[in-house]
Amino acid sequence: MIFHKQYGSQGPALVVIHGLFGNADNWHTLAQSWADTFTVYCLDLPNHGRSDTLSPLDYPLLAQQVASWVDAQQLSQCFLLGHSMGGKVAMQFAHDHPNRVTKLIVADIAPVTYQGSHQQIFAGLHAIDAAKPTTRQQADAILADYEDNRGVRQFLLKSLVREQDHLRIGINYPALEQDYKQILNAPSFARPIEIPTLFIKGEHSNYILPEYADVTQRWFHNIQVKIIPGTGHWLHAEKPQVFGSLVKRFLTT
Repeated sequence: MIFHKQYGSQGPALVVIHGLFGNADNWHTLAQSWADTFTVYCLDLPNHGRSDTLSPLDYPLLAQQVASWVDAQQLSQCFLLGHSMGGKVAMQFAHDHPNRVTKLIVADIAPVTYQGSHQQIFAGLHAIDAAKPTTRQQADAILADYEDNRGVRQFLLKSLVREQDHLRIGINYPALEQDYKQILNAPSFARPIEIPTLFIKGEHSNYILPEYADVTQRWFHNIQVKIIPGTGHWLHAEKPQVFGSLVKRFLTT
């Protein structure tokens, strides 16, 4: 079962898929800003937030989970937006169900296989749960031994939930860690995607690099690319107004 939060009820459906370690709540402010134009659905992917556990996983299976959710909502078509890992899920869904997607937006991820870079984060999440902190400050102090970037720590600590007398990480990160190699993989494509697609890159992010252009153009035949200056991988959180305007303009043009 995939959990979702809905914003608005009048316009065409915009389905938003978060990245690794995220959840639907990450998109709350942007979803509110879009709700006057779209009916916005922010999903929790399996093993995140309030959605069910799924393991082993790969992108075709995750796309099928989203397809089952789309069927349950009786959405014949939708706009689709995904960030990072969620961008790969969105790409896979658009490939597997092209008639269900009107336009696709991929935020700071490419259809390639990446090298692992989250091992320290996994270790930090394990350390928090082992220590059973009682305050957010204690959890942050533990995580600081594994992740220097305060913004990244704040993002990860948004998943904290209270359990009796302590806090724990509300992500099924052991399942994600077990399937981490599959998460790093490129989506599985058999044919090009003709859906109008916008790739949005953070200027300082290394998730979309020039050497990925050929493979991206091989699989996506109708693309635009926009770069948001002064941002990294979390471009939608760093410059939400610019990101939100790009999304709205692309979907309504």
